[in-house]
Amino acid sequence: MNYPLDLEKLTSYLQKLPGIGEKSAERYAIAILELSDEEAEGLSDAIKSAKKNLRRCSICGHLTDQEICNICSDESRNKNVICVIEDYKSVFSFEKTGTFNGTYHVLNGLISPMDDIGPEDINLSSLISRVEKLENPELILALKPTVEGEATTLYIKKILENKKVTISRLSYGIPMGAEIDYLDNVTLEKALEDRKKISE
Repeated sequence: MNYPLDLEKLTSYLQKLPGIGEKSAERYAIAILELSDEEAEGLSDAIKSAKKNLRRCSICGHLTDQEICNICSDESRNKNVICVIEDYKSVFSFEKTGTFNGTYHVLNGLISPMDDIGPEDINLSSLISRVEKLENPELILALKPTVEGEATTLYIKKILENKKVTISRLSYGIPMGAEIDYLDNVTLEKALEDRKKISE
């Protein structure tokens, strides 16, 4: 089908979003066209503002509009328990359970030799620095059960094996290959409760 050029451009950009195919992109593009001028301008401003103002927390790597995210700055959180996750989307998933009172560390990737991604390419050095400043901390490795997730888990275990840190992982009620941010709240809550220690 031949779209007007501007509609085709809008549709192609929407297709860059995860889970949106051609038909969904077309529906969303038409829905955007049907917004009022004020609503369309508000949407555009919201996208620009998010791109401009959101950044990585200087402590944990989570998404924030401040230097330090609201989780790391919350004095009621248990700073000695750190949930290590692949990306910031998983933080939102865990926070929706409302049961985890520790903090997070976002790796922004996983070790993957096949893709030339090594330990130095992800947010690991700051994790080591955090652990070294804590007394008897616990790391909960909440990484997806894939080859890359397992490689990252083993690497973290190895570099911390001579330090006083408890390392646990989510229970394996999580299906192999599952993305953390797609799991329901009950499954995530149970996985946290049933976490297994993998190192002293």
